[in-house]
Amino acid sequence: MTNENPDDQWMQAAIAEARLAEAKGEVPVGAVIVHEGQIIGRGHNEREASQDPTQHAEMIAIRDAATRLGSWRLIDTALYVTLEPCPMCAGALVNARVPRVVWGCDDPKAGATRTLYNIGSDARLNHTFECVPDVLGDACSMLLSEFFAAIRAQNKPRNGR
Repeated sequence: MTNENPDDQWMQAAIAEARLAEAKGEVPVGAVIVHEGQIIGRGHNEREASQDPTQHAEMIAIRDAATRLGSWRLIDTALYVTLEPCPMCAGALVNARVPRVVWGCDDPKAGATRTLYNIGSDARLNHTFECVPDVLGDACSMLLSEFFAAIRAQNKPRNGR
């Protein structure tokens, strides 16, 4: 590792995953799971290619990490994701016992760790996790903004129609 802030370094890896999604025409969201200073899980959105609504970056990274650890309990790990987790992903993070979740930008339409819901810090659940928002948030937000701007430009009517 470099002298760079570790959270920034791992978020850069998640951004690299988001760029892989973007290259496939998927919404550019990427995630990595870190254990003992190593990435053990990677994922990026694959909903369009798979036509599977559960193929969010976080879900893919969780499955990858669980396979590598040989356990569904992802104890002593941290998830880094470019966009605040949705309710499905936040629930999976609770169930996987991930102790720390770091994200880039908030999701005003589906955010479930701070924006709309606080699933990760809800003491009524059997597990909670540390929530760390806004790590390289501007870069993560820009990825999404540019992606959706390009889609809107492609769908823009021509010649006033």
